[in-house]
Amino acid sequence: MKYKILIVDDDFAIRISLELLLSQAGYITYSADLPDKALSILQNNSLDLVIMDMNYSRATTGDEGLALLAEIRRIYPRLPVILITAWGSIELAVQGMKLGASDFITKPWDNDLLVRAVNTALMLSENPTQPDLSRETLDKMYNFQKITGKDPRLLNILETAGRVAKTDAPVLIEGESGTGKELIAEAIHYNSLRADKPFIKVNLGGIPGSLFESEMFGHVKGAFTGASQHRKGRFELADGGTIFLDEVGELSMSSQVKLLRVLQEGSFEVLGSSQTRRVDVRVISATNRNLAEMAGDGEFREDLYYRLNLIRLQLPALRERRSDIALLLDSFFVEFRQKHNRPQAMLSPEAKNWFCKHDFPGNVRELKNMLERLILLSSHNLIEIDDFDHINPDQRQTGKNELPPVGSMTLEQIEVSMIKKALKHYKHNITQAARSLGMSRAALYRRLEKYKITHET
Repeated sequence: MKYKILIVDDDFAIRISLELLLSQAGYITYSADLPDKALSILQNNSLDLVIMDMNYSRATTGDEGLALLAEIRRIYPRLPVILITAWGSIELAVQGMKLGASDFITKPWDNDLLVRAVNTALMLSENPTQPDLSRETLDKMYNFQKITGKDPRLLNILETAGRVAKTDAPVLIEGESGTGKELIAEAIHYNSLRADKPFIKVNLGGIPGSLFESEMFGHVKGAFTGASQHRKGRFELADGGTIFLDEVGELSMSSQVKLLRVLQEGSFEVLGSSQTRRVDVRVISATNRNLAEMAGDGEFREDLYYRLNLIRLQLPALRERRSDIALLLDSFFVEFRQKHNRPQAMLSPEAKNWFCKHDFPGNVRELKNMLERLILLSSHNLIEIDDFDHINPDQRQTGKNELPPVGSMTLEQIEVSMIKKALKHYKHNITQAARSLGMSRAALYRRLEKYKITHET
C-alpha cells in the first residue's frame, strides 16, 4: 500500500521539490496552491497525511494557514498534518501545534529529516492505542524486563512506549524524581530499530551553560583555554542511536536555542570549527518539572517544548501505584540477596506492610535505597520494623503530616526550611540534598544563592 500525501503551498518551486522528494520515497502526492483547493482535494480523495505551509499571501500573519489547519482538524480529526514554515515565523508553527498539528519543519528543510518526520507521523497514525493490555501480553510484544509493575497506569505507559519505540518520534517523559524515567527511556531505545546503536545519557542539570556547546557538540584542539585535544560531543557520540536528555527543564534560555537548532536542522558545528556535521539521532528527554507551565510562564521556549513532546509520557508517583510496591520489594530482594550475599534475608509481614503503606516521596529510588540499607545493616535474616532504626531513627514516623499550619509560613519560608533540613541531614552534600528535594544540583545552587544559604546557615 502506498500512502497518499497532500502538499499545500503557494510556492510552485516548493510544491515541485516536495512532490519529487516524496515520490522518490515511495509516496503518492497531490498538491494545491491555496486552502480552498486543498479542501476540495481532501473531500474527493482518501488521503493519509497533509504537509502544508502557513502563509498564502504577502502578509506573514499566517491567518489563512491557521484557518486551513483548524478546518482540516475539524473535518478530519485523525488526519496527521505536518507544518512547514520559515525559521523567523516559528511562532506560527507553535500556534499550529496547539491546534493539533502532528509536527513542524522549518525552511529550508533537510530532506532526510522531512522524510523521517513523514514516516513517523504515518506510523503513529497507523498504530492506535490498545488500552487494557495485560503485563503478560506486553511482555510478549516488547522487552520491559527491567521495569517492574502491573498497575494499569504503568501498563498504559508501557503500551505507549512500546508502540512508539519503532518510530523516530521525540518523547518527553515527565514525573517526580525516582519514578523511573531513565528506565522508560532505555526501554524505548532497546525496543527500537536503533537498539544496536549508542544510547547516550546526558544530565543537562549538571552541565553549566558555559560548557553546553563543548559538552553537546564537542570541540577541536585549541578551541578554548584548556582544550588540549579534539573531543566528540554527545550528539556525535549518539549518531545513529538515541540521546537521552535528562533534566531538560534546567536548561538556560541560551542553551535552549542551541538545542532547538540541532533538533530542527539535524546538524551542528563543533566548537572552534566552522565545519557543519550532520547527525541522525532520536531524542528522548525527561524532567521532573512541568514544562507546559514553564513555557506558559516564559521560562521554557514553546517551540522547543513542542519539538520535544511529540509523544508525552507522565509517570505516576509510587504512592499512586501502591499495588506495585510488593512486586518491587520482591524484585529488589532477588537483586540484593545475591549482591550482598544475604540469601536468607526477608521482610517480616509487619515490615512489608509498612513499606506498602508508606508514601515514599523519593519514589522507587527511595524504596530501593532504603531496602538495600536494611539488608546491609540488619544483623539477622528476618528484617523487622525495629531494624528501621538502624538506617534512620525517624523512618517509622515518615509519612505523618509534618506540614506547618496554614498561614504560619509562606511557600518561600517552607522552601528555605526544607532546603536547610536536607543540607543538614546530608551534611551539606549537594548531590544527595538536591536528589532528596527532587531537583538538580544546578537548581539547588540557584536557590542557595537566591536565599543566601551557606554552609554556616
